[in-house]
Amino acid sequence: MTKFYQKEIETMPLPELRKLQNEKLVKQIKHVYDNVPYYAAKMDEVGVKPEDIKTTDDIKKLPFLTKDDLRDQYPYGLMGKPLKDCVRIQSTSGTTGRRVVAFYTQHDIDVWEECCARAIMAVGGDENDVVHVCYGYGLFTGGPGLNGGSHKVGCLTLPMSSGNTERQIQFIQDLQSTILCCTPSYAAFLGEAMKEKGIKPEDNTLKFGIFGAEPWTEEMRRNIEASLGIKACDIYGLTEISGPGVSWECDQQAGMHICEDHFYAEIIDPDTGEVLPDGEVGELVFTPLDKEAFPLVRYRTRDLCVLEREKCKCGRTHVRMRKPKGRTDDMLVIRGVNVFPSQIETVLIKDGYDPNYMIVVGRENNTDTLDVNVELLPTMTDEKVEQIAKREKQLETDIRSILGIGAKVHLVAPKSITRSEGKAKRVIDNRKLID
Repeated sequence: MTKFYQKEIETMPLPELRKLQNEKLVKQIKHVYDNVPYYAAKMDEVGVKPEDIKTTDDIKKLPFLTKDDLRDQYPYGLMGKPLKDCVRIQSTSGTTGRRVVAFYTQHDIDVWEECCARAIMAVGGDENDVVHVCYGYGLFTGGPGLNGGSHKVGCLTLPMSSGNTERQIQFIQDLQSTILCCTPSYAAFLGEAMKEKGIKPEDNTLKFGIFGAEPWTEEMRRNIEASLGIKACDIYGLTEISGPGVSWECDQQAGMHICEDHFYAEIIDPDTGEVLPDGEVGELVFTPLDKEAFPLVRYRTRDLCVLEREKCKCGRTHVRMRKPKGRTDDMLVIRGVNVFPSQIETVLIKDGYDPNYMIVVGRENNTDTLDVNVELLPTMTDEKVEQIAKREKQLETDIRSILGIGAKVHLVAPKSITRSEGKAKRVIDNRKLID
């Protein structure tokens, strides 16, 4: 039986949903204009005032925000509330040392956790479940989001965080966890680890999985479901917007329902900015409709995907988004972490190397691998093997410091990395991310 956390909202007829969005949008744009001088100036530049925005049809009049705007205004330039009204921050890794820091009022956290509660009940969970959260905690949004959502539903919540697989399996068995929340690659790893211990899928108590923070294929979904004996569902979110729970799959596994009462979604042509109709592939753009502390408007996610309006068999009316098909920028998602080549380039230049490098991403045993080939300087070619190994270890330490995940560095001969006459090719991604 389909379960709902807020059935009246999740199954709201489209005319009523549009009316709610219109009311929230009008109020939100006034809030942003009155409290975020940076965005007010962008509106003034294009000659738009809050009173010009009456419905969601008018949203196309408003200027976009990008991650560059967020970096340029780090840390406080896009805040919509004074610090005394904020109760938490969450953050992404920085691309060149500048992180994206998102601020939250208690209202913002309540909304975020409600969205995650919807996700838990949409897969089939309820207050009788034991939710095993092994997303990372701290600044990463995965752990705190699903943790809060589990509390809202009334589940017993295990705030495991990531790593320590032996302990994860012990707690799954001892406390009879029923819902697993983590990255899909870690879910696959847990399945393999359980198999090695002789634990069969039918012998564990897990029933459902809520997996996100990195791309995964339908083939990987099937493998996880078989290895753990569960139904595996997708979840999507961005730190800039709130975190996981912006959209999520229900038990029908037919696309992720966007929480449209809190987030207005558009698909645009990434080159022209023109709004595209439902069903066409384009760049996903979000406007949070009631976020107080960090109220972004028309935020370009850089994710390419499709929106579908047909009513889901579960009865929910909110628009669904398909898995992102790629990105319009050079960001990689590796083991749940956003990685930009510019981050690695920053480390190389800081450590005295020329920016001649190649990033090679792969996937072994359902876990992402990250290798970085870096050209030695001509003055280093006569160094002993031990000295070169020491240099590689230092670069690995410095890269981990900025990325938050490990990489294997290989120092290679000068001029051995192929040059390009056009835009330099910095990344080889050998993963199969789309079926």
